[in-house]
Order: sequence, then C-alpha cells, then structure tokens
Amino acid sequence: MSLNDLTIGSLTKSVKALLPTLQAIPTRFRAYQLGNAGASFSYFDGKTFTLLEARATDTSRPNVAAELKACKKTRIDTLHITSWDRDHCNLSELDYILNTWQPKCVEYPGYQPSTDTGKACRARIVAYCQAVRERKGVAVTPEYIKSLENASGYGYKDIVYHPKTIVDKSNDNSTVKLYRTGCFNVLSLGDVESTDIAALIKACRSACSEVDVLLLPHHGADNGFMTNDFLDEIGPKLAVCAANNSNQHGHPAPTIRALLDRKGVEVATTVRGDVLIWSDNGTSHVNWVDTMTGTTAVHKHGTFAPKKYDKLSQHPDNIRARRQGAPYRWL
Repeated sequence: MSLNDLTIGSLTKSVKALLPTLQAIPTRFRAYQLGNAGASFSYFDGKTFTLLEARATDTSRPNVAAELKACKKTRIDTLHITSWDRDHCNLSELDYILNTWQPKCVEYPGYQPSTDTGKACRARIVAYCQAVRERKGVAVTPEYIKSLENASGYGYKDIVYHPKTIVDKSNDNSTVKLYRTGCFNVLSLGDVESTDIAALIKACRSACSEVDVLLLPHHGADNGFMTNDFLDEIGPKLAVCAANNSNQHGHPAPTIRALLDRKGVEVATTVRGDVLIWSDNGTSHVNWVDTMTGTTAVHKHGTFAPKKYDKLSQHPDNIRARRQGAPYRWL
C-alpha cells in the first residue's frame, strides 16, 4: 500500500470504553517534499483540514490532493502562512492554492512584507478574501492575539503564542501556533530565531506539557533557538524538518541533529520523501513514517502515545465540548 492509499477509513480502528473527553478523532499530519527549498505541511483533525504555508510545487501538488482525498475533503478549510519569505509563500503557488483548493480562511503574517513578492502575496490574499463574503482573512498581528481568549488547562483549541510584538528582524515575526484540535499536537514555529521567543514558549504550561510533534524552526538551522533547555522543557515525541531533497544546506544542522539525538527525540525529514503521522485509534496510539519518494519503501518509522491522552484520561470532564471556535492566546 502506498502512502497515498492510506485513508482515514483504512487506519481508524474501533475504540472501546472511551472516556467522554477522549472521543476518537482521526488525525493526520503530513510534511510534503517540495523538490526545492521551502516548507509545506497539513494537519487534519477529523473535521478541519489546514495547509501550512502557501507552497504547492509540481512535486507536492499530487500529494496534497491525495491527502485531501484521504481525509474526505474537497477543499482546504484554512491556509496558514507563517512568514512572507518566498520559501513559505510563493506568489504563483499561492495563486494555485487559492484557485484550486479555495480555502475558506487564510491566516497570514501580521507584519508588513518588505519585498515586492511579499507585498504581492498579501494583496492577493486580501483580494481573495474580499471577493466572497464567506471567505475569512486573518492577519495574525499582536492585536489579533490580544483579542483571543486566554488559554487555560488541557483542551482541543489551538493556541497562538507569537508574534507578541513586531520587530525589525522578519524571521522573529513568524507566527508560532500549537495545533491541538486532533488527538496529537503539533507546534509550528516558522522561522523564529530569538532566544527571547524560545523563553516565552518555555514559560507556557501548554507548550511544555502538550507538544507531541515539533516542526523545527527555520528548517532545522542552528541559530541559537534550539537548546538543551528548550528541548528539556518542551519534550517532543518527534521532530520534523522541512528540507530540500538535494539538502544543500544540510538540514537539520549537524549540531541540531546531535542535540535531538542526545535528548532521544526522533527526527523525520522531507529529504527523501513525505513524512506522514496519523492516529491509529484516534486516541492513544500514533504512527509515523519517513518515506522514500516514488516507492512504497519507508526510510524509518515509529509510534508514540500522545501526551493529551495520558493527561485527559485522568480528567473525565467536558473539555471536548470546547474544541470549536477561535483559538486561544497565551499571556
């Protein structure tokens, strides 16, 4: 069976004696090989399909389409863009995504782009959202984050951590968001580099106790953000690196790979092919594979138990009922 044959229906098993707070949520995450520099991911929580970054190359388009089909979706619910840099938001590929998969909502960076390409992308998004009343555009600004409800305890609502302020260094204006509406949680860090932002995240109880999958910031570059302390506090089960298949930059950096190895954190990359992570029974068991493009071969694979299962199984309350609506912020 190929990666694109793995559907929610073929993977989700019946679950017995579930607590009310732990209803089975078929959940999938995929990191796409682009064939060139950049990042592209998707996260599906059983209801909502989010495409992270406005990238869709000839290499990745068929796989995004196959992933939508596997999730029984015909369009993207949310397009989430962390940065205006070309490797995160490419104008022609943005056009393809908007025209082909017609996202209902576009979450875009809250800082002003400095390049002509970034400015054109922002204008295109604004025009797309204004053209149809039902489409929603969200600029993730500090003001937007302040408007969100404060996060508290475990739950199934996403948390937006950053940008708290807009700074001169554009990488540190990347959107930082914890996806936690499915059975496992994914922390998206964009291109952040600042140790101050790392300290902010380390100070958040939700980040320290709930992150299962860590998307390595800035494609796994060694820029001072990833440290022993950061990994000790966050404790991810798996790290994912978006890397060019020629990987001329050697991502993740040898120092980062060595750090993750010392901490016992497995690393999956898009160097050889796509990375797929999915819930097997919707609650207590998650599988992942690091694949080889063009084959049914697997470079490596593994399993983990999501952190929220361990925690929520001890707290049978009505927290599941709060999974809908706007995301949280963290003070």
